[in-house]
Amino acid sequence: MAKLMIRGLETYVEIWNEEAEQTLVALHGFTGSTVTWINLIKSLPSVRVIAIDLIGHGKTAIPEQSSRFSMQEQIQDLEEVFVQLQLKKFTLLGYSMGGRVALSYAISYPERIEKLILESASPGLRTSKERSERRVRDNVLAEKIISNGLLSFVNAWENIPLFESQKHLPHSVQEAIRLERLSQKEEGLAGSLIGIGTGSQPSNWMSLDKLEIPALLITGSLDEKFCKIALEMKVLLKNAKHTIVNDAGHAIHVENPAEFATIVEEYLT
Repeated sequence: MAKLMIRGLETYVEIWNEEAEQTLVALHGFTGSTVTWINLIKSLPSVRVIAIDLIGHGKTAIPEQSSRFSMQEQIQDLEEVFVQLQLKKFTLLGYSMGGRVALSYAISYPERIEKLILESASPGLRTSKERSERRVRDNVLAEKIISNGLLSFVNAWENIPLFESQKHLPHSVQEAIRLERLSQKEEGLAGSLIGIGTGSQPSNWMSLDKLEIPALLITGSLDEKFCKIALEMKVLLKNAKHTIVNDAGHAIHVENPAEFATIVEEYLT
């Protein structure tokens, strides 16, 4: 593990299997951290895995300026991380919010990416009206996080329809997810929602047909919304595959970790 000073912000990075030739960079979702990828790392002993705590999450420092939370700032931070780690080319994996970040980074720095893996991810919202409406909702939620506290937010967040399928997971798995969410800080999550939420990030739909990197889109069959988004993305991307994991929802890496690891490993090799 390492704390890197990235453009004035202490950024937390964990690296496993440092001697491996192949490199996978993994970006977690909203309320996640490097801990998100523990099961995947155990299943990929011959791959160097680099996991990063994104802005507002985990052990990465929380910026004082709200403007520092934007997608563009996050992309620049990632590029600086890769420069400091002397990474030239790698596979980039992102889940949900991390998938939006990964796609945005790949569009900005396609020459760095060997392959792109997006789990339950989207290119953002298509229209300015949709983005404006979403920003309003995200701002309200951010205010609630600050005023009501982390515990109140996590209690509500784990009960949204997106995570309904996780209710069937073993208690120990559900508890681990809850602890990861509870390890966050109110200011970090609120800043992330406002600065890098789906309503704030620029839409990437118009850039998909310019991306020539091989891309793998992974969705769970129970997550109909993101299955539909992946199908629409596949039509626009020049070199994409779409894999649907049966009986899994939004977080395939949690709900079916063995199959998720197999899919990632086969795509890497």
